[in-house]
Amino acid sequence: MRYQGTLIAVSDMAKAKHFYETVMEQKVMMDLEVHVAFEGGLSLQSNYAELVGADLPKKDQPNNFQLYFEVEDLAVWQNRIKSLEGIEFIHEAKEYPWGQRVMRFYDYDKYIVEVSESMVSVAKRFLAQGLSVEETAQRTMFPVELVESLIG
Repeated sequence: MRYQGTLIAVSDMAKAKHFYETVMEQKVMMDLEVHVAFEGGLSLQSNYAELVGADLPKKDQPNNFQLYFEVEDLAVWQNRIKSLEGIEFIHEAKEYPWGQRVMRFYDYDKYIVEVSESMVSVAKRFLAQGLSVEETAQRTMFPVELVESLIG
């Protein structure tokens, strides 16, 4: 068995497709109007209850699930997302003990979206700030060999 991706039910396909394609920079792999599949495994479905043939109750916010994206410059992305009308932040960028900066917000269908710095960019930031390879490895929980491979 092989995991193939995540499908989310959306209330407005045009709005959701625009958000994920244009704002979140996901490349459309297939567009069937009621179903859009992006490279990387994310799919949108506009008529989900009809598709599965069941009377499914609509949930206001599935707060036990999130879509996860990584970026190199979180500040740029936070400004970009904050400029959008109708996007509600759960929290703006905050830094976790291992150094990764993360923000979370709701998309237009109230799915939680997390956008985080890649851990490689976190390690490179620590090295650029003068932390040693060993200090960077300890803080990020990366093996020393991986941190050493990032130098240069």
